[in-house]
This record gives sequence, C-alpha cells and structure tokens, in this order.
Amino acid sequence: MTDAPRLLVLWCPDWPVVAAGAAAGTSPTSAAAVFSGSRVVACSASARRSGVRRGMRRRDAQSRCPELVVHQHDPDRDARLFEPVAAAVEAQAVGVEVVRPGVVAVPVDGAAGYFGGEAALAELLIDEVAARAGVECQVGVADGLFAGTLAARRSAVVARGRAAEFLAPLSIAELDQPGDDRGELVDLLKRLGLRTLGAFAALPERDVAGRFPKDAVLAHRLARGLSERPPLRRALPPDLAVTETFETPLARVDEAAFVAKTLGERFFAGLADHGLACTRLAIVAVTEAGEERVRVWRCAEPLTARSTADRVRWQCEGWLTARDRPTAGIVRLRLDPEEVVGGQALQLQLGSVGRDADAAERAARALVRIQGLLGPDAVVTPLLDGGRGPAERVRLIPWGEPRRPLAADRPWPGRLPAPSPTVVPRRPVPAEVLDAVGDVVRCTTRGELGYPPSTVAVDGGPARRVLGSAGPWVVHPALPTRRGERPLVRLQVVLEGDADGDIALLLTAPIGDSPQWIVEGCYD
Repeated sequence: MTDAPRLLVLWCPDWPVVAAGAAAGTSPTSAAAVFSGSRVVACSASARRSGVRRGMRRRDAQSRCPELVVHQHDPDRDARLFEPVAAAVEAQAVGVEVVRPGVVAVPVDGAAGYFGGEAALAELLIDEVAARAGVECQVGVADGLFAGTLAARRSAVVARGRAAEFLAPLSIAELDQPGDDRGELVDLLKRLGLRTLGAFAALPERDVAGRFPKDAVLAHRLARGLSERPPLRRALPPDLAVTETFETPLARVDEAAFVAKTLGERFFAGLADHGLACTRLAIVAVTEAGEERVRVWRCAEPLTARSTADRVRWQCEGWLTARDRPTAGIVRLRLDPEEVVGGQALQLQLGSVGRDADAAERAARALVRIQGLLGPDAVVTPLLDGGRGPAERVRLIPWGEPRRPLAADRPWPGRLPAPSPTVVPRRPVPAEVLDAVGDVVRCTTRGELGYPPSTVAVDGGPARRVLGSAGPWVVHPALPTRRGERPLVRLQVVLEGDADGDIALLLTAPIGDSPQWIVEGCYD
C-alpha cells in the first residue's frame, strides 16, 4: 500500500544543456556541458560518451573531451525556455506541475481515462511536445513523484502499487537527483554496504531516524515508494494566498523580477507566521485583457522566500517571452499554496523569516559568478583540519568543493596547545629573539632554551621587552627527508606593547647554533 498519488512524469533529458544550446545557437548534437563554478551540473550524451560526468571538475571534463562546448549555469534561462514544454503538456492534460525546468508531473487518472490508457497518454504527450516545442522527451508513470521520475528516465509504466518493487533493484545513487543535494548521504549509505534502494528501504524507519542524518528519513520514504512527506493533518488558515494588483500592467521582464522578490517575501512570511512552508506553489496571472494563466510548481524541499521569488520570476519571464504570450500586460498576480508542510521542515528560515537563508543564497550566487570570471581557484573558504602548526591546520578549499576534514582526528604529537593564533602571516616574517646579554636565543635538541628570551624585534622593527613566555615545544619532521630537515621549536611570547595593549606572538625556529626565528602566528 502506498500513499503516493499516481503521476505521469515527462522528462526532457539534459535540459540545462538543451536550453543553453538553444540560447547560444549551438548544435544539439555537439558535446556540451553546463558548469556551475568549476563543476559539471549537466552534460550532453555526446559528452558522456567521452567520459564527462555530472560533478566532474572543468579541467577534468575538458581533458577527456577537448572539443567540449562550455555553458554557464543559468536557472533563469532554463526556466524561461521550458515554458513552451509545459504549455504543450497543458494543452492535453490538466493539473500540470513543473517540478523543475526539464521535468513536469501530471495527475494521470483523469487524462488516461479520457485518452484510452496511460500508455496512450504517454505517446500523445511525447508527440505533442515534439510538435509544439521541438524538444525530445521521455515519459514514465508510477505512484509518486520520485518513482515517476525514475520511470521517465527508463520510459517505463509501473503498475499501480508496484513502485517499491520497481525501485528496489535501482542504485542507491538515484537518491541524489539534481537539486536534491543528497551526495553525502549516498556516500554514507554506500560505505555501509547499502548499494540499492531496496536495501535501504528494508531498514526500519525508527533506525533510520535514530542513526542517520535528518534528511535520510525523507530519502527512506522515497526508497519505499511513499510520498515525499506524510500528509499534513491540520486545518489550514484561509488567508495564505497572496495577491498583488498593478495599476500599470507588467509587460517587461525586469518589472516582473522586481515584483517577484517582494511578492515572494510576503508569501513566505505569511506561511512562516502560521508555522508552515510550501511545497506546491500555484502562480496565477490575470492580464489586462482578462486572460488568466496558471502554473503549479512542485518542489522536493520547502520553498524559501528566495526560491519562491525565483519561481515567480521564472514563470513571469516564461509567459512574457513565449510565442503564445498574453495579448496584454499582467495586472494581477496571485500565489496560492497548493500543498504545505509543517514549519519544522524549514527550521533555519522560520527563525529569521528567510533573511539569513536569502543572504546565504545571494552570497553563494555571487561567489559562483566570480568563479566563472576568475577561475575555480579564485574563491576559497578555510577549513580547520589536521596538523601540528596553525598554518598546517587551515586548508583552503575552492568554493563548491566538499568541505570534509581529511586528517582532523589524528593524534598529531607536537600539536600546538590551545589557544590557536588568530592571525597567520601569509609569508615568513623574520624576528630577532635575544637574551639578556644580546645573544640569539637557541634551543637544545632536548627542548631546552639556553637562556630565556629578553627582547624580540619583528621584521627589523624596534626591540620590545618580553613580559612572559611559554614553551618551548619541539616539533620533529613527520618523515625523514633527504634534505636533512631539522626539528623545529615553537615559543609563545608576550611583548610590551603601546596604548593598544601588549603583543602576543608565536615564534618558530629550527634547532641549531644559529637559528632564524620567524613569526608563525599572532594572538589578539
């Protein structure tokens, strides 16, 4: 038994590549890929035959396919050019829902009965999309959106009530669909030996909730052939829809983009006030001539204010730029929540009414654009990892790369004790460390200073009196080298400062007769 509705899913393979090629005027049969930052988000069949895969870095993809046509990721373009496909489906079936650009879902029961069965409906829609939009597509029918999407990729019609049986032999990697971001969960399940959806579905739900990350419960429901979430069993407030009326009709894309942001924020804030989040959004537009256009967007994850505004903007752009666009400008827009879930599904955004989440999304988009201009290694973020010294513990990761510590859990004998320096110089800064009689302070191989430090001069500056010191700590090379690297000694010192306060430094030097001290870190 399943609680998932019976859906027909129409899928346009490699839609980001198809849309990008149509916008750029390149051949649809060429080897092409769409990149977000430095990673492949979609590639054509020709590129896949050369070894290009989703998630691959740009340099690797181009090394495997030198003739690869490169496109930048543009969700607005993908959504705008997908509107004719959705309109072609809507011409034959009611209740069309856009899952994402490239995928639409239709409740199958009514239309299949009218056209003589599910297989007949599938053939009709394939022909209709090819004739009206000039796009190739595949259709699948199954119980639930997840099973229907995988059925569409295989052009299969799954018998009613057999979704779990259909999903069972499929790879666990199918959980990581575009936009779902379940790569880490899939990797974890593979390491545990769960390599098929059936093996994952066989686990008790209580064990999944108690032993796996939070998003695993939703993935477990999908693997079992159930709907994304259990139905929300509560009466909904009557005032969740948001309507905006315009004195001057909207006829340009830039006007629609401005309105979409304001309308999306109002819609999200209204749901958040009732502890709700939307997973199916109906966008209704009424033109000055009385024409009404309706489009429903189905979302795997609850909509944020930003993602709501994106869908409103995409849909308005699609309507205003389509060949069968309305004969007059839009005078009224309404957002209706077709399906909502409890607010616990959107904990981050409900706490701040979307502001923090929107800021993070805007920052991420800006960083991806900078990467596109300057290269994938131009934008990096720091990650605290394993190592003995402060510089070794900080690893810079290109934006978009997985932020996984590689060696943070090792013992690291000789690691610098807490607290760590707050500033680590990018280049070695020389320092002169002298004892009370003006000789350079040295350290023996047993980790003992010949004499305590008395003054320190940094980078040719004035000598400052040492108010206190800690250490030394001896750090031996991790591996013997042919260059005969000597052990290092680390020393913490507090120097007499000025009106701004004293100065705390971490100093390092090789053990020997004439050590050259350098500043390895500074403390606030």
